[in-house]
Amino acid sequence: MAAEVRLLDDPVSALAISHEFLRERPIEHNLILTLLEQRIADPTPGRYWIVSEGDQVIGVVFQSPLDFLATLTPMSDAAIRAAVEAIANAKITLPGVNGEVGTAARFAGHWTEVTKSAATPQQGQRIYELRSLQLPEVNAGMLRPANGDDIDLLARWTSDFQSEGMPSITSHVLAARVEAGQFWLWHLDQPVSMAAYSTVTEGVARVAAVYTPPELRQRGFASACVGQLSAHLVSEGHRCMLYTDLGNPISNSIYRRLGYEAVSEVLRYSFAIGT
Repeated sequence: MAAEVRLLDDPVSALAISHEFLRERPIEHNLILTLLEQRIADPTPGRYWIVSEGDQVIGVVFQSPLDFLATLTPMSDAAIRAAVEAIANAKITLPGVNGEVGTAARFAGHWTEVTKSAATPQQGQRIYELRSLQLPEVNAGMLRPANGDDIDLLARWTSDFQSEGMPSITSHVLAARVEAGQFWLWHLDQPVSMAAYSTVTEGVARVAAVYTPPELRQRGFASACVGQLSAHLVSEGHRCMLYTDLGNPISNSIYRRLGYEAVSEVLRYSFAIGT
């Protein structure tokens, strides 16, 4: 049976159609699950391609905002080819894709054939899941939830965080996430490190926005912050996961020592405009 591709611009419909498929692999599909829920809560124009064989969803491609790269679920070769051809035939120009390394590479390869353009691999990441938490010894400090008084500090830190190549976060989203209890600080006389987590979906919380100012690094603050936040999330009955930059051996070693284990690799490609 040939794969079919349906383009939607409504995140509510996209999530309703793809939910059973996405929830089957809640760690690897976590990013798209949470992004769809974010778009429902805070609408931003987007494109959502659902790839199906008969009544069975076999892949999802998410793009929002419309000038961002597309995020892919792991997919078969047939699903990838169907998605690429549907997008290209609709004359939609993608700036790039991000997804499981094999899927992203095959998508990029077929995209170059269909559009006669170039694809360049960019940042490699690894998905980790917490399997057996090993808390580090902590000599000083404590974990506390961020509050309204911390907004200015968090805004500065998230700005610095963005300058190091991490995703951006708007001020109103930051404030909403602080109010929702998703940003946490390691406090030693004053805040010295931060970490956050995504909205929990299908029982999975994605730890992110881990940042310590350069002058406070290599003192164990990030390890303590992520470890204690992970312990808090586990105590609430959630599974914990996170993404790491494969170009940063320090962060990868920190998370492994805390008990996070590798699940899969993710690769980003940028696309040039076809000639």
